[in-house]
Amino acid sequence: MAVYPEHVALNLPTDRTYEKRKTKSLRRQWNHLSKLQKNCIYSLTAFFCLTIFYILLNTPDDPVIKTRNEESILLKSVPNSKPYFNDREIRNGNYQERVIEHPKDADLEINVNVDDFKPNRLMEFTGPTTLRQKAVVEAFQHAWKGYKQYAWGHDHLKPITKSHHDWFGLGLTIVDSIDTIYIMGLKEEYLEARTWIDKHLQFDVNKDINVFEVTIRVLGGLLSIYHLSSDKMYIDKAVDLADRMMSCFNSNSGIPFSDINLFTRKPHSPKWSPDSSTSEATTIQLEFRDLSRITGDPKYEISASKVSEIVHNLEKTDGLVPIFINPNTGRFRFSSTITLGARGDSYYEYLLKQWLQTGKTIDYLKEDYITALQGVEQHLVRHTVPNGFLFLGELLNGGKDFKPKMDHLTCYFPGTLALGVHNGLPEHHLKLAEDLLTTCYQTYARHPTFLAPEITYFNIQGENSNDMYVKADDAHNLLRPEFVESLWYMYQLSGNSTYQNWGWRIFQGFQNYTKVLNGYTSIGNVRSATDTRPRDKMESFFWQKL
Repeated sequence: MAVYPEHVALNLPTDRTYEKRKTKSLRRQWNHLSKLQKNCIYSLTAFFCLTIFYILLNTPDDPVIKTRNEESILLKSVPNSKPYFNDREIRNGNYQERVIEHPKDADLEINVNVDDFKPNRLMEFTGPTTLRQKAVVEAFQHAWKGYKQYAWGHDHLKPITKSHHDWFGLGLTIVDSIDTIYIMGLKEEYLEARTWIDKHLQFDVNKDINVFEVTIRVLGGLLSIYHLSSDKMYIDKAVDLADRMMSCFNSNSGIPFSDINLFTRKPHSPKWSPDSSTSEATTIQLEFRDLSRITGDPKYEISASKVSEIVHNLEKTDGLVPIFINPNTGRFRFSSTITLGARGDSYYEYLLKQWLQTGKTIDYLKEDYITALQGVEQHLVRHTVPNGFLFLGELLNGGKDFKPKMDHLTCYFPGTLALGVHNGLPEHHLKLAEDLLTTCYQTYARHPTFLAPEITYFNIQGENSNDMYVKADDAHNLLRPEFVESLWYMYQLSGNSTYQNWGWRIFQGFQNYTKVLNGYTSIGNVRSATDTRPRDKMESFFWQKL
């Protein structure tokens, strides 16, 4: 407000005089308007009033909803980040970047009242909407209740003896399942898990851990829930963990050692071999690259990508790799088995997914994947007698001998194939995916428990009337998620409800033969409905299946 000197005199009209003149002036202006102009003003005034009325009626009283509106400031583009798409956008081809930048110095508080819990959210999930979804969520809550009561903070629940098992001492079940909790919309369970991770998950553990297992379960779990929630706390934890594992790449060749002590940060090969498993060395790239993209620190991606480059330049059997590689020499153990099962499986999966993760810009990843597929079709594909089920066998002794054996782990492959076709790779891969998925389903459906064994053998010589058989030592089921993952991909990309129905039937098998009072247990025998031989362990990857 201006301050006037005392010696200046001003003659100001009274409020009443001013209002009179103003009213006359406005009336004259109004009378000079045309009829059309008056109608336009009437319409605009009515529209403005209705808009204000609508906004007042729809203003949310729920503080959580109000927070979601305020969180739109998080949707900003930042350097070294990649876009993330939901499945519907991918199918429709509507790609829109939606990446996150955290407000500086933002503190995320834990509120003990779940009703007032306001996470920074990038994605929203409403919870189950169908009877089948509700049944799956109830199964999850049943398992969570047992874990929380008897194994909270430990790696695995032993539901029968009401105790726990620790492999690495990192709360594997909590970290491995928190993204599932979030997607299911379980607010109370999510708050419990987040609070434990924030307050109790520490990585200065003076214990050897397997780099691959901790990467896919813990680092991957932290990255996954970060992308869902945009909660920076998870990235802080992920950086701490990754930094502790970085020295695993300090080998003569750049191929990572399989094990490391998170406290001393000293890497080494496993006690039973000088070699690393090929799949383990080549299945950490997605997570380390993702961490670099989020943080802007390239060191994680550089070290992990170098491994892929080294393997790319190695001699292979028509694109197929042996299951062991030496971190000191950087060479394969060529006498070892070639398989898409244990110790070989995810090498092929990560070729494709790395190519997609990098925006289809690294050609050798695509080339190695396609060449490997040709090798699979040439060397590993066989059909059973008498019904002609397609399966993927193994090559022994450096590729000289064929073994008609397939691990349940191999059942991840149909989903990978379908994902490749969806992204422009050869169409005939889809037929291979469909046929292999059918065989994987048969490994469930042919047993009275409707559960698959760990390993299945196949009849290719016509020695009996059964297409497949299971040895006693291979008849166990560890609650693995690979086949369910393939069913999800195949349904999402094809819309064929048969895959949903197969998944539901298998879910019922788990309900009938692995569910116990305090959770779910792996079993030793899928071949008998009356003698399943429970093993009293619920693996952390079981939660991924749900």
